[in-house]
Amino acid sequence: MKRLADFRNIGIMAHVDAGKTTLTERMLYFTGLTHKLGNVDDGNTVMDTDPQEEKRGITISSAAITTYWKYNDNTWQINIIDTPGHVDFTAEVERSLRVLDSAIAVFCARSGVQPQSETVWHQANHYQIPRIAFINKMDRQGADFRRVVQEIRERLNANVLPVQIPIGAEDDFSGVIDLIAMKALVWTTDDGKTYETRDIPAALLEDAQAARRYLLEELSLLDESLLNKYASDPATISTTDIHRALRNATIRLEAVPVLAGAAFKNKGIQPLLDAVAAWLPAPSDIAEVKATDPDTDNTVTITASEQSPLAALAFKIITDDFVGKLTLVRVYAGVLRNGDTLWNGRTGRKVRISRLMRIMSDKYETVNEIGAGDIGAVVGLKDVKTGDSLADPDHRVLLEKISFPEPMIGYAIEAKSSRDNDKLGEALSRLLDEDPTLSVTVDNATGQTILKGMGELHLEVVLEKLATQYQVQVNKGQPQIAYKEIFTKVVTHREIYKKQNGGSGNFANIEFELSPRADDEPGLEFINEIKGGAIPKEFIPAISKGFESAMLNGALAGYPLKSMRIRLLDGAIHPTDSHALDFEHAAVIGFKNVAAQAAPRLLEPWMKVSVTLPEEYTGAVTGDLNRRRGLIKQIATETQVQTITAMVPLSELFGYITALRTLTSGRATASLTFEQYQAVPGNISQQVLAK
Repeated sequence: MKRLADFRNIGIMAHVDAGKTTLTERMLYFTGLTHKLGNVDDGNTVMDTDPQEEKRGITISSAAITTYWKYNDNTWQINIIDTPGHVDFTAEVERSLRVLDSAIAVFCARSGVQPQSETVWHQANHYQIPRIAFINKMDRQGADFRRVVQEIRERLNANVLPVQIPIGAEDDFSGVIDLIAMKALVWTTDDGKTYETRDIPAALLEDAQAARRYLLEELSLLDESLLNKYASDPATISTTDIHRALRNATIRLEAVPVLAGAAFKNKGIQPLLDAVAAWLPAPSDIAEVKATDPDTDNTVTITASEQSPLAALAFKIITDDFVGKLTLVRVYAGVLRNGDTLWNGRTGRKVRISRLMRIMSDKYETVNEIGAGDIGAVVGLKDVKTGDSLADPDHRVLLEKISFPEPMIGYAIEAKSSRDNDKLGEALSRLLDEDPTLSVTVDNATGQTILKGMGELHLEVVLEKLATQYQVQVNKGQPQIAYKEIFTKVVTHREIYKKQNGGSGNFANIEFELSPRADDEPGLEFINEIKGGAIPKEFIPAISKGFESAMLNGALAGYPLKSMRIRLLDGAIHPTDSHALDFEHAAVIGFKNVAAQAAPRLLEPWMKVSVTLPEEYTGAVTGDLNRRRGLIKQIATETQVQTITAMVPLSELFGYITALRTLTSGRATASLTFEQYQAVPGNISQQVLAK
């Protein structure tokens, strides 16, 4: 087995069109895994293999691949996951970051920090992912390395430390200056396989010396040993000292090293691969992995070692036409072997491992085992879903689950041919397994099947998959918004549930106060204030469960409740006729009987809209946003462009991208991100409820 210290599990993350996939392709080329340069525009990349990705030129599903890189007389195994940049597929980034140890954040040297750059950066912060920043596209018109570094520092609140500065920009970009070795690295051939190490050009020497001083000063504040040397004699600081301090600061999330390059022109890739090996953490560098003991609910610590009991997390499901159902797993401890029997933390059942594979994008290599710190795939696991913990049955642990945002928009769908109804159901089931941000529900009033997703593009891709991959043509209705309801008044109610059928009956008596939550957090806040055992404690969870299920259907139009507070005040039981299920029914019925008295209001999702456009179109775009009930939050002027940030109800944004292109002659781009739920104005609420 390979040493844990020799692994690097990295994600490539960025805003759409920052060059993530191109960068990944170059990394695979320069590590020798591929022998031909793939390009997004040509549709021949290793990572974007889905027909939808090739057609649209964007990454839709995160793809994993394993490659190897030689650095400092050692060979490093690098597991790479290339993540999507479009906001509709941000959940792919979420689940990838959950199982990765580090990331490369890619920024366009012209566009800088873009809306989705902020989203994925905050996701990485949430999972405490050490990262390197790579400022790509230094060959583009308008490329400005210093400006982008400053944007990262200010807008992302990151302690970024440039370890390189570019030599030239735009058409004159030829290489970088390594501020650690104080040498110029210049690429002179088109394929970029070799570069020359030269003395720093005289015209850039002063800038390089100033940049190195800044690097050493900032690192000294983070490393006591380096500070002592810097204070006494900076000349005694070796490159080894700098690498050590930089690696420690990166792993502790105290600094983000910044490099530069032009992936499409094959420049700057080898130093980036060196940086991955030198500064990003190995699985053994992650101090501890927290898990939960399912029997006691106590927090336990997992040690990343092959000698530890097995603990792994299923983070993605793929259905392959040739291999079948594949479950992608990250092994945190122990060794996963063919023939192993594991415990599934969600179902409590045992599953057997029959076949293991290493992931090579859309190809797979059979292996006998997957060790701690590694990522691989298991073939044919039944009833295993995204986020399930897989553990040694004798040492059961639950790893932290992966949280996904709720779907915001839906379509009513039906198979065009009644003969395809069964096929549609099977296809949707497979798609739901693969994509946890999709949901399928049946409208109780109309009997329609409602397919919900993260946005119009997300659902468009899913519907096209149904047609091309599963050969199911569907009719779709008008877009539907994921409205919610909320209570605005406090109501107290007593509900008595009583049935007698001869023999044993059913009885439950509860008094409760229903009100809005003061903290505005989502979900049910359940407070048990029963005194003197009026209701035995074993019945209390059933009451809470009843209110939770009742929240799925509000009083106004059957939309789910965003949040609710219940105080259980009093109650009574029958000595022989009371059961847990009776109290659950009492909660559901009591909710239905009293909900309308709590002055329910309709809530709608509001989106944060960021539009980047030439200045001459600002008036037209802001006017259009105002007509859509939008609130303009900020208009920022950057190099050659303006960025408008606004809050707009989702219901007003259908077809917005097409309208924006028309308004700006195709020169504007927009990003839409869910922000929050807000109350629907009275007149619009009446229109929604009437529908």
